[in-house]
Amino acid sequence: MKQSHIEVTERIIERSRPTRKAYLQRIDDYLNREKGPDRLGCANVAHAFAAMPQNDKFKIYAEKPTHIGIVTAYNEMLSAHQPYVDYPDIIRDEARKLGATVQVAGGVPAMCDGITQGEPGMELSLFSRDTIAMSTAVALSHDVFDASLLLGVCDKIVPGLLIGALHFGHLPCVFVPAGPMSTGIDNTSKSKVREKYAQGLCDREELLASESAAYHGAGTCTFYGTANSNQMLLEAMGLHVPGAAFIHPHDGMREDLTREAVRLVIQNTKKRKIRADWPSGRRTCDCECHGGLAGNWWFNQPFDPLGSRCTCRRYYH
Repeated sequence: MKQSHIEVTERIIERSRPTRKAYLQRIDDYLNREKGPDRLGCANVAHAFAAMPQNDKFKIYAEKPTHIGIVTAYNEMLSAHQPYVDYPDIIRDEARKLGATVQVAGGVPAMCDGITQGEPGMELSLFSRDTIAMSTAVALSHDVFDASLLLGVCDKIVPGLLIGALHFGHLPCVFVPAGPMSTGIDNTSKSKVREKYAQGLCDREELLASESAAYHGAGTCTFYGTANSNQMLLEAMGLHVPGAAFIHPHDGMREDLTREAVRLVIQNTKKRKIRADWPSGRRTCDCECHGGLAGNWWFNQPFDPLGSRCTCRRYYH
């Protein structure tokens, strides 16, 4: 590990010590509460589950199952997010097999720099992260959930979802990716057409054909941009099903990985009851956040037995 990385991490740890301590105390306080349906007022509970199927309502009231909240960044503008259209149904089906229940807690906005670059909308890109974080917190603020599944991929969406989810750090959370676009033309060929167009050697029709061949289907863009690097970061931080990032949206394994995310978050919810370090707020420490951002280094570190690559355990107990 580089000495500069160690020094920066140590400064972050020291600077955040008082607020980290208060944050972990809040997590402990939330963990010691009753489940939402038993804790909230009867009118609150009735509102929360009014639209659920009767069988799921009965299960929540009588069997006290793990109740999962989905926060989704689905829309049809982002190729990386379009596959999420069917994910709630897949998640709900797998959860029912495992005796759990699911609700879509809320949606968050998601914009694509590739669409807005050079346009006024591009100015909203950085601001959207805070909106996404707030939207995630608003979704989870209904406070009836035992775990969360976060459906988002692209650059401002993943940090926003994580920031919002960590406000509810007593809940185990797992990110569910949708996978990369299949290969179109290679980036070298795409760049050559762009150069030709800039030189006046081809027309707009040829340029559009080239761009459309590069960006031609569902999934993250076919280069190592912020969407794909986000997936690497999440895996480094132990917030994905391992290996989930780079399976194409329409590959048969994609659904299996989504179902595994459901199994994993339910498993982590059960572990939360017997281990103090399983809530997502404890597992995502300041060392891990900084290390995740330095992903090239982070992937050379051994896995922690608990699932992340952080081995500091500094604030877990």
